[in-house]
Amino acid sequence: MVEMKVFGLALDETAQVPVLVLKDMEDRQTLPIWIGAMEAMAISLALNEVHLPRPMTHDLLLNLTSGLGGVVSRVDVTRLDGGTYYAEIVVNMSGDERRIDSRPSDAVALALRAGCPIFVAQSILDEVSSEMKAGEGPVLTAEDSDKWRDILEQFSEEENKYKM
Repeated sequence: MVEMKVFGLALDETAQVPVLVLKDMEDRQTLPIWIGAMEAMAISLALNEVHLPRPMTHDLLLNLTSGLGGVVSRVDVTRLDGGTYYAEIVVNMSGDERRIDSRPSDAVALALRAGCPIFVAQSILDEVSSEMKAGEGPVLTAEDSDKWRDILEQFSEEENKYKM
């Protein structure tokens, strides 16, 4: 497993969908993961440290885990199968480690809130690297990643306190 960090969010120019970009700690390996718009928003809220007056789903999950005596200790992106990534949220409950199946986007949104590390299996990085070298990689634009910041700036705590 390789420890990764969230490098940011981008937009796939061709498909017009958000892409979560993970990089290893030495900035040598990159892993793009296509995600949904709602998941991108949840990640963007955490990255930009936006605090809403009521808990969103990932905040609720973290609060529930903590309330039951657990600690989210790490997130593992474990495999890539047919273009679909699989992840596990690792929760420690009184010394007992529990692994919970998750989509990587949800696991990363939770990891950002919990302040825990994110790991990716080396086999995934190797497979994606070979695909990128073969020219199968996405067309990502950094300028479109600013779109998420613009959307977040439109949030007002007063306007949304009864909506969220």
